[in-house]
Amino acid sequence: MRIKTRLLMTGAMGVTICAHTALADMDAANRWVMEEFDDSTLSQADQLAEMQWFVDAAADLQGVSINVLSDGIPVHKYDAEVLAKAFAEITGIDVTHEVVDEAGVVERIQTQMQSGENIYDAYINDSDLIGTHFRNSAVLNLSDYMAGAGAAYTNPMLDLEDFIGIDFVKDVDGDIYQLPAQQFANLYWFRADWFEREDLRAQFNDLYGYDLGVPVNWSAYEDIADFFTNQVKEIDGVKVYGHMDYGKKDSSLGWRFTDAWLSMAGAGDVGLPNGVPVDEWGIRVDGCHPVGASVSRGGATNGPAAVYGLQKYIDWMADYAPPEAQAMNFYEAGTVPNQGQIAQQIFWYTVFAESAAQPGVPVADEAGLPKWRMAPSPAGAYWDEGMKLGYQDVAAFTIMNTASDQGKAAAWLYSQFVTAKTVSLERTLHGFTPIRESDINSDVMTEWAPKLGGLVEFYRSPARVAWTPTGTNVPDYPKLAQLWWENVAAAVTGEMTAQQAMDRLASQMDRVLQRLERAGMDRCAPKLNEERDAEYWLSQPGSPKAPLENEKPQGETVPYAQLLQAWAEGRVK
Repeated sequence: MRIKTRLLMTGAMGVTICAHTALADMDAANRWVMEEFDDSTLSQADQLAEMQWFVDAAADLQGVSINVLSDGIPVHKYDAEVLAKAFAEITGIDVTHEVVDEAGVVERIQTQMQSGENIYDAYINDSDLIGTHFRNSAVLNLSDYMAGAGAAYTNPMLDLEDFIGIDFVKDVDGDIYQLPAQQFANLYWFRADWFEREDLRAQFNDLYGYDLGVPVNWSAYEDIADFFTNQVKEIDGVKVYGHMDYGKKDSSLGWRFTDAWLSMAGAGDVGLPNGVPVDEWGIRVDGCHPVGASVSRGGATNGPAAVYGLQKYIDWMADYAPPEAQAMNFYEAGTVPNQGQIAQQIFWYTVFAESAAQPGVPVADEAGLPKWRMAPSPAGAYWDEGMKLGYQDVAAFTIMNTASDQGKAAAWLYSQFVTAKTVSLERTLHGFTPIRESDINSDVMTEWAPKLGGLVEFYRSPARVAWTPTGTNVPDYPKLAQLWWENVAAAVTGEMTAQQAMDRLASQMDRVLQRLERAGMDRCAPKLNEERDAEYWLSQPGSPKAPLENEKPQGETVPYAQLLQAWAEGRVK
């Protein structure tokens, strides 16, 4: 197995990479294919044919400059450091690819949409904004562009159906607004070596009356968290914890919840990708029109399942996680399990798989193979079969309508180059955030599978469709998302109860929807329901759901091998 050289910038954020060249150059393409893009699902001849197409397509764009912004996860650092340079040398188009943190990407794209000033020609931003993008004219409709002005700049080898996240970047009519550039899910993470120890298995069964294994429901997750934190306490002289999370008052605290925590609890409705008619944010829609987030309007943001979910998050972090977790954000907490003290994590982003698979980390054995595995996250007490079970991040190239015609063409070529089959498998090995079905099923990924603790098996399973991004129901992601972390933080600090925090959040979301309704939108504008007594909606089938008499049913676990078999058969669990 060839270990890829990781070309990471010193300092994760705020770095600008400028790639400059003069003329499109097939000699440069040959060099890059031979020296860098040696892992590909294409034959070398087909790689060179694809690169020849880029050289020819860029003939009338020599010297054009474009500005691109993305967040700073490893795959986008590779884009900025390596692929921007390769693209510039091959096409003659200058690229300035800047990386900042995720909050900065959302802030800047919001500023550009509001101002109409062309700051960046393209962003790599989350498909979570798809509901925002298709409702205003700030973002280029790629389906229209490929059929019209961009036809000559559209790679005949693009193969859109090969993108595993292509459905997540479409509007309600099926038009494509973004091109997927990376993808990762939140899954359950656990120390398989500890779970397999016979002494720990016997102790757990004696205490809880069932087998230690991968938890199917939140009750089992809580029992396992209690077991390692309060019963086992230490392993090999090291203090261990049965849970890990983060609670710092920070924008990433909002992602912790909008990234499908309420769907895991069971707050939304059955239906993929996002629940119909109530999604994982608790927003109800009528057709494509958001009609409310509050229970009084038929939403579920402040319903019993949502409050249950928030309270479990608070209790578990206080009772079972390292004390410092409450002062951490997403970036700080992400690699803590690598340090060897954490037994399990209910909500672990697979983007951290690369760092957890490095030689020498405490969670790898002497051969460099992981002691951990990933599995489907357990479901909360309100979850029903057929609901989404977790979140899948799909960051995607988003081209702005403020760009010039040449800027759009150049940005579209860069988007396609970074995701082209010539490049995409090599790129996948710099962060393990796959975007193409063909790459996932390649021999190279089969070779890597033992080092990645279930990542390859997950992405090869048809069951991955139960992990989805935010969908089209959210009409203004930047405005609505910022409400979440402020309210969740108030509950974490004890300033408010979980019910009070979710009541305030739902009310604030309804006010934003109401303002958007009054402002008017060309398509799918909010049309709020009149308020009714909450009991009316709670007594209706589906979401919002009435409170359960027992929110902690019997814990249930399954052997990991059984879950792998379920994935192979296309079942969620």
